[in-house]
Parts: sequence; structure tokens; C-alpha cells
Amino acid sequence: MVDLYALQTPVVLIPLVVIVSLLVGSFLNVVILRLPIMLFREWKRECSTLDDNLPKHPALDDLDAPYNLVKPDSHCRNCQAPVKPWQNIPVVSFLLLRGKCASCGTRIGWRYPVVEAATGLLSLVVALYFPWGWPLAAMLLFTWLLVAMSVIDIDHQILPDSMTLGLMWIGLLLNTQAMFVPLESAVLGAAGGYMALWSVYWLFKLVTGKEGMGFGDFKLLAALGAWLGVGALPIIILLSSLVGAVVGIAGILIMGRDKNLPIPFGPYLAAAGWIAALWGENLMGWYLSIL
Repeated sequence: MVDLYALQTPVVLIPLVVIVSLLVGSFLNVVILRLPIMLFREWKRECSTLDDNLPKHPALDDLDAPYNLVKPDSHCRNCQAPVKPWQNIPVVSFLLLRGKCASCGTRIGWRYPVVEAATGLLSLVVALYFPWGWPLAAMLLFTWLLVAMSVIDIDHQILPDSMTLGLMWIGLLLNTQAMFVPLESAVLGAAGGYMALWSVYWLFKLVTGKEGMGFGDFKLLAALGAWLGVGALPIIILLSSLVGAVVGIAGILIMGRDKNLPIPFGPYLAAAGWIAALWGENLMGWYLSIL
């Protein structure tokens, strides 16, 4: 029988959280790769005119073949060789294989171990901050979903409704018990988060005639508001806007990036929301003290 008291001790809890999170990070790589393709397949079935705007992927050529988070089994995208269990150990397998497919020697992208390591590291920080209990479990889920959504947005500039809305409803349900904030603050946070970016979107469109952000950003901020309450929205918006502006300007000045190319805003919102979840009150107090 599992000794629940022993699990509460840092010497057991911290390694356990890191190991589980590394395994989750491996699964998040599957979600990041396959969930957008699953959405594109669905959209392609509904509207064939989308063909020119979809990425090239074998699963989009044959819509009848099974493709989900379980099937097909993990395999090399070059030689189709199946990935054996020992080749799928988070981070470790990548290092043992020297970043190459065991069958054909094709390079494996650094994305996979980076996502796994980042998931483990962020989860470690959460485990050091939150005591043993349901808030810790909830905040780990919060972290994992934000990691997956951030990378998907970087890759495809979309934030799937199944993730943003799912995150929002989970936050509201948890806060019916005031796990992080009172329910009233959570509801106002969800509504205020959506309306804040919705207003910015339409104001920008009326002034410039262009779309400044996607609807997924509205839903992600609504989800963050549902978890952290209406009081966290100012610091989330401030942090995400500052970081987004700095990265965008740096990309133009240093890397020569085309200023007309859209920049995914989801990762900045996710990072700001995660920071606010851990240190939001301290940051807000510091900011107000300066003012």
C-alpha cells in the first residue's frame, strides 16, 4: 500500500514530480505534433478549399487512415521504423541515441528533449512552490497544458478550443471550492480576460483594417482569468505585452524579421499566466509600490 505521508516529504515528492513530468513531456510532444494535424484533417473534410493553406503532412493526404493521439504508433518520420520503448525514455533516449534515429540515422529534432526537459523543469518549480495536495496537482496540469498550447501556437499560430476552453472550465470548476480564488473572481476573470483582448482586437481592426490577434488568445486569457481571478489580469496583460513587444522588436532589428509577419501571442500569455500563478501577488505589490 502506498504511504501517502511519505509522498509528502520533499525527498520523495520532488523526484516523483520530475519523473512524472518528464513522461508527461514526452506525451505532450505527441499532442503538439498530432492535435493540430487532427484539427486540419477535420477542417479539410469540411472545406476542401483549405488545401493551399494547410501544412504538408502524410496524414492530410489520406483522411480515411486512422490518426489520433494513439494511432499510428510512434515511428521515425523518415524510415517509418517503430520507436521501441527504450528509445522513448524522455531526454535520456535522445542522449543515448545521440539525437539520431536508431534505424536510419536521421537526425531527431531538438524540439523533443527540449519540451520534455522544460516540462520537467517547470513542474519542479511548481512542486517547490506549492505544498503537497490538490492545488499542486491542479497547477501541474495547468503548467502542462500551457506548455503544449505555447508550442502549438509557435508551430501553427492556432490555440485549439479543446485546450483553451478545457483549461477555462477546469479553472472555474476548481474555484467553485475557491482553490485559488473565490468563484466570483474566477467568473469575472474569465469574462474580463475574454473581453479585454476582444476589445483590443476590434479596436485594432477598426483603426488599421487588420486582425491583430486570433480568437484563441481571447480564450486563453479567459482561461487564465478563470484560474487566477480577475485581479491577476492586469499583471498578465502587462507581462505578456512587454515580453511580446521586446521579442518582436528584437526579431525585427537583430534578425531582420519581416514586421508584417504575425507573431504568436499565446506563448507570451502562457508564460505571463504561469508567472502570475506563482508570483503574481508579489509582482503586483512591487508594481504598485513603484507607482
